[in-house]
Amino acid sequence: MRSVRRGSKAVQETVAHLGELDARGRAKASALARHFLGEKTRQLELFGDGAPSEALPVRLDRVRVERTRTFGDVWLGWLLWQALGLDDFAREAMPLGREGVRWDEVASILVLARLCEPSSELHIAEAWYRRTALEDLLGVAGERVEPTRLYRGLDRLLPHKRALEAHLKRRFGELFALAYDLLLYDVTATYFEGEAAGNPQAKRGYSRDQRPDGKQVCVGLVVTRDGYPLGYEVFDGNRVDVTTVEEIVGAIEGRYGKAGRVWVMDRGMASEENLSWLREGGRRYLVGTPKSELRKWERELVERRGWREVRDGLDV
Repeated sequence: MRSVRRGSKAVQETVAHLGELDARGRAKASALARHFLGEKTRQLELFGDGAPSEALPVRLDRVRVERTRTFGDVWLGWLLWQALGLDDFAREAMPLGREGVRWDEVASILVLARLCEPSSELHIAEAWYRRTALEDLLGVAGERVEPTRLYRGLDRLLPHKRALEAHLKRRFGELFALAYDLLLYDVTATYFEGEAAGNPQAKRGYSRDQRPDGKQVCVGLVVTRDGYPLGYEVFDGNRVDVTTVEEIVGAIEGRYGKAGRVWVMDRGMASEENLSWLREGGRRYLVGTPKSELRKWERELVERRGWREVRDGLDV
């Protein structure tokens, strides 16, 4: 599926039914998979003949199923983890110590769980992991995946944040030929139950979750025009969006250079101070106009002179 805009609405449009591919489509799908995954793995039987050599009678009343486990989603996630080179990155960043379960394995379990069934670390350890085929794929026994180990996993990964962002940018470019000429920046927040006394950044502020009673942190995320993440920063929970622009733009430019990018932000980031700073640095930007400013341009917006349709349903 893909999202397309028709007028003022975004709708889903079917690109292809993978289960109805003809021989040519199957060959293209196999070639695409090899491009993404390289020679790390092959599953030729996925598109092979697969016809049994002989038929065997089975007494259904004498067959039972025990300990069923999901396979498809975690198998695909594991292949994507390898295709992005995250297995090698995590192994090098968090080398083997005396622990029974390696930290790179813990990282992969956390990421695959977030991809397949977002839930708490406690749920991953007590239920989800044992219902999947990850034990066979990773070779990590279910009883060794316990909550404390998972809780500490991201703490081990966090010091490698910048190196991980640079690795993903490089790998995304190799796989998908992404363009970084246009970057979209926005801020969201996540709140905590309880006092969060151990987190100095957890503070009460504007709550997007309608939970002003809970402390929160704000998260600023930068993505490409295709939605691929390029970097993020965590801010205090009472930080106002408009005060984060210089910090996040400066951080991205410090890592990847200034280049000829266009920064896209909503009206919550717009202030004369921010716009002056962007202009002084020779940066290009597209920001939402504050509602108070729109009144100055009401006549120009209503009149049809000067508008040009760039694509169906979009005038500039």
